[in-house]
Amino acid sequence: MSRRPPRRSAARRRTARPDRRRLRAAARLFLAATGERDLRRDMRRTPERVAEAWATDILSGYAADPARILATGFVSRDRGMVVVRDIPFVSVCVHHLLPFYGVAHVGYLPGRRIVGLSKITRVVDALSRRLQLQERLTRQVGEALAAALAPAGTACRMEAEHLCMTIRGARKRGTRVVTTAWGGAFEGRPALRGEFLRLTSPVERPR
Repeated sequence: MSRRPPRRSAARRRTARPDRRRLRAAARLFLAATGERDLRRDMRRTPERVAEAWATDILSGYAADPARILATGFVSRDRGMVVVRDIPFVSVCVHHLLPFYGVAHVGYLPGRRIVGLSKITRVVDALSRRLQLQERLTRQVGEALAAALAPAGTACRMEAEHLCMTIRGARKRGTRVVTTAWGGAFEGRPALRGEFLRLTSPVERPR
């Protein structure tokens, strides 16, 4: 009986890159559907601007491969927790195509390899610059680290404000969504999770 090849994580799965031509066409349809007529001269180049912004910046993560970003590491005997906190990110919610933005805190317990700290920030950027759900994005960051480094454990916490809650719907400005994802040793050891949450909690500055 033949075996199916193992499924790759969503973070490593190949995805199609944005199609600028179709983005331009979609922007034209969207502008026509708004009914705006007074700004027609100003909107003349809007479809091209929209396609450029979405293809090269907002959805640039589809062209990035987290596995390649994390491919260069270092053999190390250190086993202490590594934490990179307060990584700013911006993403787009797949439900309403509105941005959500905030900070990510990422940690791992090294196995045999560690990676440059800037690589972790680049992975957060690569995975966030796609259509996303915050819960899935949080999980994918941990999956990318687990696949590339085979660490003893991974942890990720993300805090974000969603424009779909602040400019529509409930319209509650300042509301933040917090999500966590645990892997390996962090799943079964509450003390480790507690240490990670303590290290990534807001720093109280003296008054």
